[in-house]
Amino acid sequence: MKEYARTERIGTQLQRELAQILRAEVRDPRLKLITLQEVRVSSDLGHAKVYFTCFPSDEGGTEQEHLLNSRLAGFLRRALARRARLRTVPQLRFIHDESIARGEHLSHLIEAAVATDAAEPERS
Repeated sequence: MKEYARTERIGTQLQRELAQILRAEVRDPRLKLITLQEVRVSSDLGHAKVYFTCFPSDEGGTEQEHLLNSRLAGFLRRALARRARLRTVPQLRFIHDESIARGEHLSHLIEAAVATDAAEPERS
């Protein structure tokens, strides 16, 4: 239980630091505005999965994922090593989080179903 709490704390710290680094230090014009949703750190602290969404329309997520997982991941890891007080900084793997887009799609489907149900006359 204690190990889980430590990985969660480290994930939160890495998320906070990565957000500041992306906002202040990354100058790549191909990188659009992204929001970091969560950082999940493995139990051995060797790897971290960084879940993100693109702002505002969440389009181009796969291109952003490829960009973040290329040379930019090394730059971000080095910047984290300078800022975070960790013995070793985990390898970063960026994953486009599609849960918001899926939620919006389901919401539209529900609204369409309710509208269709309301438009049909009541059968008795």
